[in-house]
Amino acid sequence: MAGLATSFGSGAMTNPMDDVAAHSQAMLVIGSNTTEQHPVFGTMLRQAVLKRHAKLIVADPRKIDLTEFATLHLRLKPGTDIALLNGLMYIILEKGWEDKAYIAERTENFDEFKANIMNYPPDAVSETTGIPVEQLYEAAEILATTKPASIMWAMGITQHTVGVQNVMTCANFQMLLGNMGVPGGGVNPLRGQNNVQGACDMGGLPNFYPAYQWVNQEPNQKKFEAAWGVSLPANIGMTVTEMMPAAANGKLKALYILGENPIMSDPDTNHIRHALDTLDFMVLQEIFPSETAEYADVLLPGVSFAEKEGTFTNTERRVQRVHQAIQPIGNARQDWEITQEIARRVIELGSRKPSDAPHAAWNFTSPADIMAEINALAPSYAGISYERLDRGERLHWPVKDAEHGGTPILHVGKFARGLGKFAATVHVPPVEMPDNDYPMLLSTGRVLYHWHGGEMTRRAEGLMEVYGQSLVELNPDDARRLGVNGNKRVRVASRRGVIEAEAWVTDRVPPGMVYANFHFPEVNANQLTIAALDPIAKIPEYKICAVKVELVK
Repeated sequence: MAGLATSFGSGAMTNPMDDVAAHSQAMLVIGSNTTEQHPVFGTMLRQAVLKRHAKLIVADPRKIDLTEFATLHLRLKPGTDIALLNGLMYIILEKGWEDKAYIAERTENFDEFKANIMNYPPDAVSETTGIPVEQLYEAAEILATTKPASIMWAMGITQHTVGVQNVMTCANFQMLLGNMGVPGGGVNPLRGQNNVQGACDMGGLPNFYPAYQWVNQEPNQKKFEAAWGVSLPANIGMTVTEMMPAAANGKLKALYILGENPIMSDPDTNHIRHALDTLDFMVLQEIFPSETAEYADVLLPGVSFAEKEGTFTNTERRVQRVHQAIQPIGNARQDWEITQEIARRVIELGSRKPSDAPHAAWNFTSPADIMAEINALAPSYAGISYERLDRGERLHWPVKDAEHGGTPILHVGKFARGLGKFAATVHVPPVEMPDNDYPMLLSTGRVLYHWHGGEMTRRAEGLMEVYGQSLVELNPDDARRLGVNGNKRVRVASRRGVIEAEAWVTDRVPPGMVYANFHFPEVNANQLTIAALDPIAKIPEYKICAVKVELVK
């Protein structure tokens, strides 16, 4: 594969982006600043509203740009997504708007699910979420009576300690209304980085071999042992958010990091610095010197997207061909070549030669050789070839064989597991809420002009001219209380760290909330964030922590 990424899984889109844009009559965007973080798709959603008059509902604590196109903006309190969605489903059941035939034919566990939903009447949900009861009824009616309807979300749903439960609740909602497996419907998580989907598809998760084959199931273990000529453990490995505490505790001794900058992107930066400093050995494979490079014992020069040959897999499960545009500069080499050479040397140190392994493991001569192995071992990629992609075929996995046309829409007629299972999900408050010492709430994210840790975008002069410093969004009411006037510089502190930045006084954020990004090293919001994890996906609660804000005098 041509990209490298580390991901906290939220699944893949069940429906292609152009299908949603062309066929959804109603759209719920929750926990996604789509026009800034996925601007191409965000433009498609805007056009669906403007040209087809599709009804758009945005659920977000902030008044993001997309709300200008929305029929309804549900300005919920951060961390109350489950309460909101369960409350909408209460109203749908109360009014009899659920798709009874779909529920009977294609789902299970409905009675337990319904009993749980009865704990979310409108008045209680309004108190929890801060959304007026009349808006709850309006949103429920739009989404229930306008078919088909789609749901889109991003890390505003997943980056919580209840991230998995949030995703399950979105799936419940769409099954309740019969919107799964149909054009213009589905559950559609928007991936956070280029080729995150492809990295997960290829086994970049600790519990799966490529194509989501469980590592702790013996048939899968035997399959990959035979293919790779090695003995494989049956236990599930660690996520990145488990590796860092293990490093800090001395249980993890070495790290090989490819194309990632945990100093910028992981929660609680001071703890990450301690973890990396405690390691016995660290290798970093990157395209630029990063903040993490300071902790590396060995730096390996990889290549950028424009120097690669291979494929990327995007958020809608579509595999896209990538052709090398420029030659690598200096001593940089293809990422797969670097990893392969390291593997060969490790094998040699263990008195085994690469040629001893079945199927000439670690003897790839090109990305095409790697794709051939993928075809053989990853069933959902079995029919995807460079030849088909170069002919212009749009292939969304699963693609079962060379004659199969791909699967643009998942779960048509039948779910992959048979019956879709309703889950009883419960609202749980965030781990850290405002108190007397830290009376405000911080949420984090990105801005349009920069990407992730900013290793590339902060080197682009044009982007830095537009957005050259980190800004902290602050509500006008809070600004007046703090005395923000000509001096707009504020200090934001949590129990883990402190940053100072210029305040952008704006009603984009509600009173009592500030919003910051992590693109700039000196003002990185992750110095403040908490490392509390979802117990299943191990994703950090980036979106909520308690802070205090003071004027810098």
